[in-house]
Amino acid sequence: MIERLEEALQQHFNYDQFRPGQKEIVEHVLEGEDVLGVLPTGAGKSICYQLPSLLLPHITVVVSPLISLMIDQVRETKAFHIKEVVALHSMVSFAERKEILQNLDAYKIVYISPELIQNEFVIRSLKKRKISLFVIDEAHCISQWGYDFRPDYLRLREVIKTLGDPAVLALSGTITDRIEDEIKQELQRPNLKVFRQATDRENITLLIEEIGNNESKDERLVHFLERYKVPTIIYFSSRKQAEELAHMLSLKLGQRPVAYYHGGLDQLSRLKIQQQFLYDQLSVICATSAFGMGINKPNVRLIIHYHLPAQKEAFIQEIGRAGRDGKQSVSLLLYKPGDEFIPQQLIENELPNEAEVRRYFNYLYTLFEKKQSLPASHTELETVLNMNETKIKFLQYQVESRHMIKYNGIVYDFTRWERALNEILDYCQQRKQIKLSNFERMLHYVYTRDCLRVELYKEFETNIRRQSNCCSRCQYDQDLFANEVFNIKETESLSWQEELRQMLGLDEVNEPT
Repeated sequence: MIERLEEALQQHFNYDQFRPGQKEIVEHVLEGEDVLGVLPTGAGKSICYQLPSLLLPHITVVVSPLISLMIDQVRETKAFHIKEVVALHSMVSFAERKEILQNLDAYKIVYISPELIQNEFVIRSLKKRKISLFVIDEAHCISQWGYDFRPDYLRLREVIKTLGDPAVLALSGTITDRIEDEIKQELQRPNLKVFRQATDRENITLLIEEIGNNESKDERLVHFLERYKVPTIIYFSSRKQAEELAHMLSLKLGQRPVAYYHGGLDQLSRLKIQQQFLYDQLSVICATSAFGMGINKPNVRLIIHYHLPAQKEAFIQEIGRAGRDGKQSVSLLLYKPGDEFIPQQLIENELPNEAEVRRYFNYLYTLFEKKQSLPASHTELETVLNMNETKIKFLQYQVESRHMIKYNGIVYDFTRWERALNEILDYCQQRKQIKLSNFERMLHYVYTRDCLRVELYKEFETNIRRQSNCCSRCQYDQDLFANEVFNIKETESLSWQEELRQMLGLDEVNEPT
């Protein structure tokens, strides 16, 4: 089977050869080994399970974190004339879901959310079939220290055991050694075979520009987009500012379509915006970090960060959405002194404070005395506890992992609540310090006088190469950019790269001091 992988790749996907890292992962998956594949954004992680799913005898289950991502993956798989694929998520009606689960033998790949796969009816249905491969997409979500902590990912270990302990393939684009160790520990797979490819996307030029104030930042943004008419994603840390800037840009840019995107929009609106951007009906997206995961749009040319990301891993994922076709693209971070405040506040408010933890425990104790269960709806808990869903899900996982409540919300052990409360408070403090440390790493990127590429990727790989289209810190590269611009004949039209270099004036970029 393995000797004919290239032939199978050509037959099913019409690709002549594997991309770097893909074949090694596929080979070991087909041997039944547990694998962690770390491939940069846009490097073709999907092939690592799609091809094996066609060659293995039984079902491949793919846990995917976003509905839009699952819909895109199903659409792309079917585009290769592979029809035995389906997605299970909250937008699938109960009747459709029931029909799919009753006919699982008709599918080779089943995409499913980490929340839904823990549903008792879903588990019972999957247990009746043999699972050849269990895939965990965006596996960094398993890590409690990662940049996208999802408690439901931590429960996958038990799901895998319940389904007969099939081989596991975990995939991600950016994983530090610490997160790798935690994934192995949480999945209880210490022998997980790891395959890493270079994280550095060499076709993305890294730029930082210092701006004096928000008004100047907005003016600079408009100037960029008026001159630079290519598919663009602008990242914000604030939903409100993403909306405000989208409205402002819509007025300033005239016929160029602009939209905003964040987690506060309903699911249908988010899906519609993603599809419009994917098919070039939208040119500019003003978004929070909720946008972009798995969006396979090859021609995004510019990623702008209006606000500072909280850590490098998220930044690398976000800029990696540019240039997926291999053509030259640009990451631009607009930095204003004082921009540190927003990510620091987000880190401070991410987890519950002591008063909120005690409020939650007091509520649990009331339920325990009354022999009642936690409400099934997080919305009801948000109202009762005056706490957001993220904090509630975090606390619920913490007490559940300490065997104080069952997953169905029944409170059944409160004998050591004081000890558990103190453990959770200590953990919150540890997690906050880790997050703040990660933010310090991001600030080093902003303030470094050295090559931005080296500073950004040094924790993820060695032998990082400076290059002609490198970054706004490499003076020799800036001169090269200028020479390319000035040597162009007047009769020639400028490429978008050359226009951007000329517009940025890369031989006189302001640097943070």
